[in-house]
Amino acid sequence: MTKSDLQSARVRIRPGEQSDLPAITRLYNHYVVETHVTFDTAPLTVSEREPWFLQFDSDGHHRLWVACDEAQILGYCTSTALKAKPAYDASVEVSVYLQPDVQRRGIGTALYERLFSHLPGAHRCYALIALPNDASIALHARFGFREMGTMTEAGHKLGRYWDVLWMERNVS
Repeated sequence: MTKSDLQSARVRIRPGEQSDLPAITRLYNHYVVETHVTFDTAPLTVSEREPWFLQFDSDGHHRLWVACDEAQILGYCTSTALKAKPAYDASVEVSVYLQPDVQRRGIGTALYERLFSHLPGAHRCYALIALPNDASIALHARFGFREMGTMTEAGHKLGRYWDVLWMERNVS
């Protein structure tokens, strides 16, 4: 989906707001319950997600962007702290989640374009991708991420172990 396609479909990319949290939580919980792509294993409540939401700001490098049309949140992307230690401050972990029925329409690309153009102070971005996930690997590769290594059987969910691919991209 090109930018003109996004405009004609009335898809907007904007900073996430507190009022988006219920829709974001529902979307995330789909991936918690139905897939291996996140290693949370039980659905979260909106109140459990509030501390997660509070980490985002409008001028730093911890960001939350949402894609929405006139009716709903279509997806979101984030940049969060890689680790909670001061020496990691310039490194962020990025992720993107889309409603299943809007995947492969360019919305993830549009979200990442916005995110990567608004990361002041960030030096490196990291993506951790539970395998298999060819679409996520391709999306990250389009944005210049390169494979750094695979953690074998790093998480256990849905009755089996899953490998996790680390990918990295320079920002500064």
